[in-house]
Amino acid sequence: MDIIKPKDCSLILEGGTFRTIYTAGILDSFLDHKLMMPYIIGISAGAINACSYVSRQKERTFRVLADYRHDKRYMGFRNFIKEKSLFGLNFAYDVVPNQLDLFDWDTYQQHDGTVLFGVTNAITGEIEYMNALEMDRQCTMLRATCAIPLLFPEIKINDTPYFDGGLADPIPIRKALEDGYDKHVIILTRPKGYRKEMDRQSKWVIRLLRKKYPKLVEQMEARVDKYNETIELCEKLEKQGNAIIFRPEFALNSMEKNLVNMKKGYQMGYKLGNDGLQQLKSFL
Repeated sequence: MDIIKPKDCSLILEGGTFRTIYTAGILDSFLDHKLMMPYIIGISAGAINACSYVSRQKERTFRVLADYRHDKRYMGFRNFIKEKSLFGLNFAYDVVPNQLDLFDWDTYQQHDGTVLFGVTNAITGEIEYMNALEMDRQCTMLRATCAIPLLFPEIKINDTPYFDGGLADPIPIRKALEDGYDKHVIILTRPKGYRKEMDRQSKWVIRLLRKKYPKLVEQMEARVDKYNETIELCEKLEKQGNAIIFRPEFALNSMEKNLVNMKKGYQMGYKLGNDGLQQLKSFL
C-alpha cells in the first residue's frame, strides 16, 4: 500500500505493560489510514507496539496480548523457576513471534525510517537508545526494554546488563528534541492529569538493587520527578503547537486480566486515533 510519510515528526510511545493495548488501537488506526511516522521511539511495552506498527501487521499486538494473557507459558509464576521472570521469556519473545503468531521480519527490517528502543544500562543507570531494526530474532533488545526489575531478570546485550528503558527515560521526548525533531506525536498510557508517585513496589526494588546497581537505583529514586517534569514538557510542547498528545479517556490497568476490558482499551485507542485523524493530518 502507498504509505504517507510525514517529515520532521517523531512518534513517542510510552510503556505500561497491558495499558499499551490502547496504544495498539491508535497505531492500527494509523495503519488503516496509511500513516507511517519517520522517527519512532518505543520504551518498554511501547516498543512492542512499535514492532507491529513498523511490520504493518494490524491487530497483531492486540491479538497476541488477548490470546496469551492467560497462558501460563506467557505469564505465570512458574516461569520464575526456569527464567527468573513472571513472563515466559523464550515463549513470549521467540516461540510466539517465530512459530505461533508469525512476525513479519522482512517488512520490519526493510522499514525506511528510524526506530529506536530505549534500554537502561544497569551499571551506569543511563538510558541507551538502540537501533531497533537491528534486533535479533530472539528479540533480545525487546526483552531488555521490557525488563521490569524483579518481574524480569537483567537482560544482557554484549555482556552488559540492561533493564526497562522506562526506569531512565519513561517518555523519551528529549531524545527526539536532541535529534532535531520539531513536531511530535506522543502516545501516553495514563489519563490527563496523572502524576506519578513513589509506590511500595518501587521502594522495595530500590532496597534490593541498591548494593548491586547503585547508579540504577539513583535513576529509580529520581524517576518520579523526572516523569512528572517530562509530562509538563510534553504539555508545553502541545500548547506551543509542536505536539499532539494521545491519552486514554480513563485509567487502564497495567496488569489487566479481563479480556473484555482489554478489548475496550483497544477499541478506545482505535476510536481516538480515527477521531483525531483530521487534526493529525493538519498538524503533519
